[in-house]
Amino acid sequence: MRVHPGKHAEYQRRHDQLWPEMDALLKEHGVRSYTIWLDATRNLLFAHVEVESKERWAAIASTPVCRRWWAYMKDIMETNPDASPVAEELAEVFHLQG
Repeated sequence: MRVHPGKHAEYQRRHDQLWPEMDALLKEHGVRSYTIWLDATRNLLFAHVEVESKERWAAIASTPVCRRWWAYMKDIMETNPDASPVAEELAEVFHLQG
């Protein structure tokens, strides 16, 4: 994902004040852990989420709370026509399990 230049602090602020209903929605849909990193030089966001199931994770996108969150974030991120963040899937090329 990408955040607009000059909007890094606002992106951080909005996530620091995550809506309680968004927090609850994520947990209700089986999100165990969710971390987002920022590469400020390139305005890139990298997210890692651990979920109970891909189906429950995908279902979040159709909820009213998620749609409101996307609309709220649209002014500071690259978005698709439906206001969802533009995101690219990455191919795993290495994993070491301890």
